[in-house]
Amino acid sequence: MSVLQPILAKAVKMEASDIHITHDQQPIFRVHGDLTDSGFEKATSEDLANIIKDIIPPHVAEVYQNEHEADFSLEEEGCGRFRVNIFNCQGEPTIVMRHVKTAIPTFEELRVPEQLTDLAQAQRGIILMAGTTGSGKSTTLAAIIGEINRTQRRRIITVEDPIEYTFKDDQSVISQREIGLDTLSFDKALKHLMRQDPDVILIGEMRDSTSIQTALLAAETGHLVLSTLHAGTADQAIPRMLDVFPAAEQDQIRVGIAGNLYAIICQRLVPDTQGGAIPVVEIMINTSTVRKLIQKNQLDVLGAAIETGGDDGMQTFNQSVYNHIKAGLITEADGMRFATNAESLRMNLQGIFLDEGSRILGDMV
Repeated sequence: MSVLQPILAKAVKMEASDIHITHDQQPIFRVHGDLTDSGFEKATSEDLANIIKDIIPPHVAEVYQNEHEADFSLEEEGCGRFRVNIFNCQGEPTIVMRHVKTAIPTFEELRVPEQLTDLAQAQRGIILMAGTTGSGKSTTLAAIIGEINRTQRRRIITVEDPIEYTFKDDQSVISQREIGLDTLSFDKALKHLMRQDPDVILIGEMRDSTSIQTALLAAETGHLVLSTLHAGTADQAIPRMLDVFPAAEQDQIRVGIAGNLYAIICQRLVPDTQGGAIPVVEIMINTSTVRKLIQKNQLDVLGAAIETGGDDGMQTFNQSVYNHIKAGLITEADGMRFATNAESLRMNLQGIFLDEGSRILGDMV
């Protein structure tokens, strides 16, 4: 039991997703998206030093000492599992902790679109989970792995920094590797990944050219690759990947993405009418139209392809928000805040639907 136990216990009781502990401030919880006072005393420099000394694993301590920031996971008795980031700010330590639920969530529990069940049946290709920090990317990705584990006999290998959700073998055989604990770096883990006989590969984050190239190589050789990416919308994910590479290499990488992408899911967490949060989800499937747009470098038109791709299982954020409002799951005011195009959503709610996507695609494809 760590010195943080009382704080973490209260955070879990309040259903906080994140805990922030900073110098000369009381711990702050993020509850259903909002920052909330914890009621504990302010943390002094000595408090922070003692907390870090108590919770940091030996293999991470040297990293933090040399680099002044580090990631690791913490299992707290009676509270659960937490993803921890520590970093220095104006010479003082700062701690941010994300509560990771122990049970692997199902799609039904998360209230995500039923199309994700179909995506979990994919045999090869790249499935990207995009979104901003705190949008629930890791949780939805865990649900996809959980669905595969429950329904398919597959060999799953993950490379994570740190491990968040821990899986128990069901139908599948799963090996989870944590950076710093099980392997020295992402680069070294990915270098040997293809020799470990995987069917499904989870790369914690598409963070650099090595991880993207490894994902493309694995997909090209018949593997299913799942990963996360920081992007605001599904169509922005591909430019974000290309920006990692020098301009001279981008065309080749773009062609590789066109041939090996399976789908991009992007989500935002929106307050629901019951006081919790529900994901609104944008889905882009790599249909022949999407593939052609990527190949021809017409990435600015991908949004129109998503808008008109409902028959193929695609949907935009606006369409997801609209459906949630009509179902009474979120309020119109919150829907407007989280829609990609609030004016278009307002027109939709008034019964006005403009088929702008079809016109744009007709001009381009």
